[in-house]
Amino acid sequence: MILVFMAVHRRKLFKTGKWKWFWISAAVFFGVYLLIVGEAAYFDISYNQDLQKFDTNGDGFFTVDESSLEQKEAMRKVVSDTGRNFAVFTGLIFSGVLALLVFTGGNILEFIKLKARKSKPNKF
Repeated sequence: MILVFMAVHRRKLFKTGKWKWFWISAAVFFGVYLLIVGEAAYFDISYNQDLQKFDTNGDGFFTVDESSLEQKEAMRKVVSDTGRNFAVFTGLIFSGVLALLVFTGGNILEFIKLKARKSKPNKF
């Protein structure tokens, strides 16, 4: 929802001003976080669907006749990947660091531009 709000009001939020780099870094934060968590959710759903293909009688349990090497591999993918479970937290950290770098870098660029404008003598 925040990304949609930012996309609708982008002209007002991203124009030059003291809040410009804050909004740009916020957009980077939410965009990267959405990608990380969305990818984890996609793989979680995909792995669970692959596993459910082996449940032929639909009871939610795997009997001896449903068990195979492919079923065990699908089960391993579902239960052994903790990265998908911690994507919420690692996404916060990674996107936060990236947004902080964008914010800091943008403010440094603005400072350099301001100094360059002030040091340039007027020709008039």
